[in-house]
Amino acid sequence: MLSIASPVPHRRTPTARSVLGHVTQITRPTTRATSIASQEVLCAVSESRGVSPTVGLAFVNLSTSEAVLCQVCDNNSYVRTINKIAVFEPTELLFMSTRSAQQTKLFGIIQEYIPDLIIHCVDRRYWSDRASHEYVDKLAFPAELDSIQLALENHYFAACCLAAVSKVLKYVELQLDMTFAYHSLRIKFEASQGSMLIDLSTVASLELIQNLQNSKSRDCLLGLLNETLTPMGARLLKTNILQPATEIEKIIARHDAVEEFSSKEELFYATRQALKGFVDADKVLTSIILNPVKLSIQYVEQSVNHVIALKSYIYSIKPVYEALAGADSALLLKIRDICAPSSYQSIKETIDRTLNEDVTFQSKPLDLRNQRTYAIKAGVNSLLDVARQAYKEANADASELVTALAEQHNLALNLKFDNVRHYYISLCVVEIDGPLPEEFVNIFRKKDRIECQTLDLVKLNQRISDSHHEVINMSDQTIQELIDEICQDVSILFKVSEAIATLDMLVAFSHLVTIEDYIRPEFTNVLAIKSGRHPIHEKIHKDKFVPNDTYAAQQSRFQIVTGCNMSGKSTYIRSIALMAIMAHIGSFVPADYASFPIIHQLFARAATVDELNASVSTFAAEMREMSFILQNIDPRSLVIVDELGRGTSTTDGLAIAIAIAEALVDSHALVWFATHFRDLAHILAGRTGVVNLHLAVQISEARKMTMLFKVQEGHVQEKFYGLALARVLPFPPQVLEIAQNVSEYLTTNAERRASSSKALATARKRKLVLLLREQLLQAYHGNIDGEDLRGWLQRLQEEFAMKMAAIEADLGQVPVESVEGIEGSRGIEEIDHHSPGEKVSEDNPFMPIEEFGSTLDDDMI
Repeated sequence: MLSIASPVPHRRTPTARSVLGHVTQITRPTTRATSIASQEVLCAVSESRGVSPTVGLAFVNLSTSEAVLCQVCDNNSYVRTINKIAVFEPTELLFMSTRSAQQTKLFGIIQEYIPDLIIHCVDRRYWSDRASHEYVDKLAFPAELDSIQLALENHYFAACCLAAVSKVLKYVELQLDMTFAYHSLRIKFEASQGSMLIDLSTVASLELIQNLQNSKSRDCLLGLLNETLTPMGARLLKTNILQPATEIEKIIARHDAVEEFSSKEELFYATRQALKGFVDADKVLTSIILNPVKLSIQYVEQSVNHVIALKSYIYSIKPVYEALAGADSALLLKIRDICAPSSYQSIKETIDRTLNEDVTFQSKPLDLRNQRTYAIKAGVNSLLDVARQAYKEANADASELVTALAEQHNLALNLKFDNVRHYYISLCVVEIDGPLPEEFVNIFRKKDRIECQTLDLVKLNQRISDSHHEVINMSDQTIQELIDEICQDVSILFKVSEAIATLDMLVAFSHLVTIEDYIRPEFTNVLAIKSGRHPIHEKIHKDKFVPNDTYAAQQSRFQIVTGCNMSGKSTYIRSIALMAIMAHIGSFVPADYASFPIIHQLFARAATVDELNASVSTFAAEMREMSFILQNIDPRSLVIVDELGRGTSTTDGLAIAIAIAEALVDSHALVWFATHFRDLAHILAGRTGVVNLHLAVQISEARKMTMLFKVQEGHVQEKFYGLALARVLPFPPQVLEIAQNVSEYLTTNAERRASSSKALATARKRKLVLLLREQLLQAYHGNIDGEDLRGWLQRLQEEFAMKMAAIEADLGQVPVESVEGIEGSRGIEEIDHHSPGEKVSEDNPFMPIEEFGSTLDDDMI
């Protein structure tokens, strides 16, 4: 028996039962990416020891029969590990049950960033790479064994995770009576590279998976792109949005396919028509290979349903193959080869030998029962044919009974069926003048109809049910033999399912091209967009949206975006990030021209609300997010920052914004920094790689503001734009008048102080020079000479230079850091061979005292 340690206690109290026992469960936050369909995923985590941590992850999806192994070379913030877990959305997380494993930084970070995960600890002896190899040999597809074993040999921690999951599946086998068929589990190895890193905060801020205001709305990137027709395609699309590809060959192959679909109308419509009506192939195949240890009549019934659904899936593949007959792109030709009838012909023939030709997948209860009864061909089993005849006669008796009752009582009776009561009688209320005859029982009124039964009908239901169970039991051996034969080649069907999912996603991208004005992006060393548009906002405000141009390279990598409230700053910078994601997943983008570099990390600091559940303010939340970004940013990153520092005092917010902006400039990443701090634009304007942009507005003489939503060079010039926006709202006139007067007064004082500071600096310089003149005169008339005079003059020179530089720094004429390291520009040696009264060159600051005095009197005083 598998030994499972006690679950790890969380800091919160609500609990729920899982397949592994009583564990703590936290409600999933609404901002987190939700699944396309409910899936049961187990994840095991194993961590190395060292300065640069290596994390092994293994995910087993019990709903789609897939195991994914990952070995992530992470940093001390474990950003890639958290991102990977968030993408797969496991229902349970497995750690080693040792105390040291539960006290690691990774354990705490997972609890902090994904608090709703069920965490369970498994005994240490089950984390064995040897057991994982045995597990792979037992369940992996035979054709993929060599490549998987090679990957496991070079990635120890991922192998340990798979071993732990194998023990969990053993536990599931013992407790839930379920087990995988041999050589039926899809096992994949995913490297830590090859996809763009998008953290959880960015997923929520950019509304990649769900809308921030309404979780049920389709106004998000997934809702925009999800024109898929199959469940497999929808799942693949979501995974790609959360993990966009960074392999240029894969991206270009997808763009080629989308371009071909968009240019060949017949190919597009034929493929889209062929994709309609697909069942969820992954779940159908999983239901066949995931079998209970102990058989039951319910499982046997479901097995017949699953085989019929599999038949429907197989018969849907050929139309896809035929629809792609005119394809030319490499990716579409590869998909067509995978869907070729020759690859699954043996499975099709096996099904055709066993099942009736006209049996199809049904959804209505009575049709579903009949399809299970007549699924197998006549003549395969003579006793089965006899049992089916008895079932047929019992159903005919039920129909005759209701007909006789209708004639006897002169009522319009209808024979109905459901899974609970089986056959029952339905009649309209208006047909009845008085009470129902006494022979009617189990009477139930539903709106304007009455549903009931008779004792004879109840007996017939039992007889029909017994006949149906006898048919199912006799069908069991034939169905199980059919499933065993299918499982031998189930890997082919899984590959076809993956190909169909990819094709469905590409056709969905092409569908957007046909209804929207999208273009194919290029991949170069610069980010250049002509007439780019926000894909989600354009969908909502199609006729009103104003496109904008974007250009960023290393010489213009940090772009400060200023502008009035509601001028479109946030929409502009978010549209850049969304278009970058669309380009990397293989979609076309909303622009007239678009070029992107390969982006490996995408960060967005755009949240605007307090995290009340975590007792975190707006400012604390944005500081935590910016700290995370600065720890993980590199030159291949794209960052958008929206309104940093506005959650605290103006002075502190500006100071922090300047410091963070300096760090982002030094990172050489592509950054768009939207802010209301106009001083930030002034201060950083001289830095290499910094560009100032603003969203243009028009403010009339009547102080009415018109938003142009157009990006222009330079920082925002308009004054009092906040008051202009406030006038649109129904404020009392006296409030706006007072606000206008106060704003003008403060602005005038600030300008006066700025101008008076120059005069003050001039006065400070005069005072400093006069003090120097006085000191030199004292030295001239004093008794000090020789080396003592030399040393004193040198100190005086350094002090004067330091104080003058400090004044200029206060005025903003020289950088502050030059004050600390400044020294006299000339050594005392230059004046050593001149007598105090000798005339020297104009470059010498220590000119003869008579000339110094005349210059001071004429020019300075």
